[in-house]
Amino acid sequence: MRLTTKQIEHIKTVVSDEFGDQATVTLFGSRQQDAGRGGDIDLLVSCTHAIAQPALVAARLEVKIMQRIGLQKVDVLLSAPNLQPFPIHRIAANGIIL
Repeated sequence: MRLTTKQIEHIKTVVSDEFGDQATVTLFGSRQQDAGRGGDIDLLVSCTHAIAQPALVAARLEVKIMQRIGLQKVDVLLSAPNLQPFPIHRIAANGIIL
């Protein structure tokens, strides 16, 4: 996994501040591979409660995470009871839980 301990702490703090300690964060995509270089940070954030305005929430999370870890491209995918799952959610769920 190509995230530092500090980056993981920042990501988890931002998500916890937004959704509480019940939310989980899963890293998926190219950053899972130790041998790779570069690439954006793909995160699946899973919540147990409904999320109103998910596009706005995902964008806000991306910005807050980038502000904490530096200007690196971050993509946030949300999972919640009120959101329709897509095939990408199954792929992301097989990632590394932070």
